[in-house]
Amino acid sequence: MLAIAESAVLTGVTAQPVRVEVRAEAGIPAFELVGLAETTVRESRVRVKAALENVGIKINEHRITVNLAPADVRKNGSSFDLAIAIGTLVALEQLPQTAIAGVLLLGELSLSGRVHALRGAVAHLVGARERGVARAIMPLANEEEASLVDGVDVGLAATLGEIVQALRGAEPLARPRRSDVLERRAWLVDDLADVRGQHGARRALEVAAAGGHNLLMMGPPGAGKTMLARRLPGILPSLTREERLEVLAIHGVAGLLGVHSVNERPFRAPHHTVSEFALVGGGEHVRPGEVSLAHHGVLFLDELAELRRSALEALRQPLEDGAVTVCRMRATTTFPARPMLVGATNPCPCGNRGDGTMRCTCAADAVRAYRRRLSGPLLDRLDVHVVLPRVELADLQGGARGEASADVRARVTRAREVQLARFRAGETSAATNAHLAQRDVERICALDTKTRSLLAAAVERRGLSARGYGKVLRVARTIADLAGVDPVRHADVSEALAARVLDRDLEGHPASAA
Repeated sequence: MLAIAESAVLTGVTAQPVRVEVRAEAGIPAFELVGLAETTVRESRVRVKAALENVGIKINEHRITVNLAPADVRKNGSSFDLAIAIGTLVALEQLPQTAIAGVLLLGELSLSGRVHALRGAVAHLVGARERGVARAIMPLANEEEASLVDGVDVGLAATLGEIVQALRGAEPLARPRRSDVLERRAWLVDDLADVRGQHGARRALEVAAAGGHNLLMMGPPGAGKTMLARRLPGILPSLTREERLEVLAIHGVAGLLGVHSVNERPFRAPHHTVSEFALVGGGEHVRPGEVSLAHHGVLFLDELAELRRSALEALRQPLEDGAVTVCRMRATTTFPARPMLVGATNPCPCGNRGDGTMRCTCAADAVRAYRRRLSGPLLDRLDVHVVLPRVELADLQGGARGEASADVRARVTRAREVQLARFRAGETSAATNAHLAQRDVERICALDTKTRSLLAAAVERRGLSARGYGKVLRVARTIADLAGVDPVRHADVSEALAARVLDRDLEGHPASAA
C-alpha cells in the first residue's frame, strides 16, 4: 500500500513542504530511502525501525520504500522521522490515511520512541500557516514556540505511542497552553541614566533610534562607547508581534532557542576577530550570521577598524538590502537582516588622538591608515557619526544622572508612530526613515529654498556621494519628527550635516563614493 504524509524542510527561515511517500510491499525485507536525503535523514531508517518496534510494530517482514518529494530539494535534519514513522504505519494499514490527511508531521524520534524537540519550530509553523495547513503534530518540548503561532491547530506529544493512539481515536493529543511571552516586556538592566556626561552621544543615540539609522561612534578607550551601545535596545520601541515571530524563527533555525530572549530587541556583539561567514552567515549547512541574528535589533561591532576587511565589506549589501543571500552549489538561502548597525572605533591605533589628557603616540601616516580601514562606501552606510570625548572627572564623581531610558524611549516611540502614519498615508512600504526608498526621499523630506542651498553647499564642500546626500535628508527628517515639526527645517538639516563628521579623513579629503 502507498501512504502519503506531510512534512517540511527549512531553507533559511522558509519552510518548504516535503511529501513523504511510503510504500510497503511483500518481498525481501528492506528499508530504502530516496529523495536527495543527507546523512542525518538516511539514518532515520534505524531510528524509525526501533521506535516502531517500541509501539509493537515490526517491519522486518516487509519491503519499505520511502520517497521524499520533491526530489530536487536537498533534505537535511532529523525532523522527518515522525512523518516517516507515521507514513509507514499507514502503509502497513495500521492507521487510516484519512487520519493524517492535511496534517504536518515534524519531530525526531529516539530509539525508545520518544519525540525530541526540533529546530525552527516557529519557522515551520509560520510556513504551514502561509501554505494553508490547518493541523500539525510536533514534539511536546516545542510547546511554548507552538503557542506563539496562530492559525495552526498543533497537537503535542512526548512519545510516538501517544501519537499513534491519538490517530486511532483514543486519547487526544495535548494542545499548547496560551503564552503571553510575546506581550511581556523585560525589566531593563542597562539604563541610559547610568551614562555620565556624553550629551552629544546621547543625542546621537536618540536620533539613530528614532529613525532606525546606523551609528558610528569614535572616541578614546573608556569614553563610554560600549556602555552607550548596550543601552540602545532599551530606548527602541517594543517589537511588534510579527517582528518577534521573525526573530524567534531566525534564532530557532540557528539553534538559539529560548522565547524569553525576545522580550527585548536582539543585541549581538561579536568579537572583532569574527569571520566573514560568522558575520553574514554560511557554512556547509547554512546558518544565519550575526547580522541576521540581530534582525530587528542592534548589531554592535566594537573595534570596527580592527575587523577583517572582507568581513566589513561583506556587510555592505545586507545593510542596503535588509537581507543576506548565501549561494551554494546546491541551493541559495536568504535570511532577513535588518538590524541597526552600531560601530565603535578608537580615533587612532593607540586610542588617544584628540584626547586633551593622554598623549597620542601614533604617526600621522599610521592614523591615516587606521581610519582608512573604514572604506568610503561603508561610511556612506553609517548615517549618524559622533565623536566622544573622554568623560570629565567631575561628571564621574558628582555629575547628575542622565535622562532615563524610559523617557527617551517615549520620544523615540512617538517619532516612530509619526513615521508609520506618514508611510501608510503615502503608501510607502518603509518601516522607518532610514529605510525610505530613494524615490520617496525628496517627497517626504522636502526642503525650502534656503535649506536646499545649505545642503547643496555642504555636498559640494564635503564631496558627499549620492548615498550620503540621501542619508542626510533621512536623518534630518528624523530630527524633525523628534521635534514634532513638518516640513524639515534649516536647523534639522544643519544637525544632520553635523552628524556626518567622519565623512572626511584626517587631512580633510572626502570619503570615497560607493
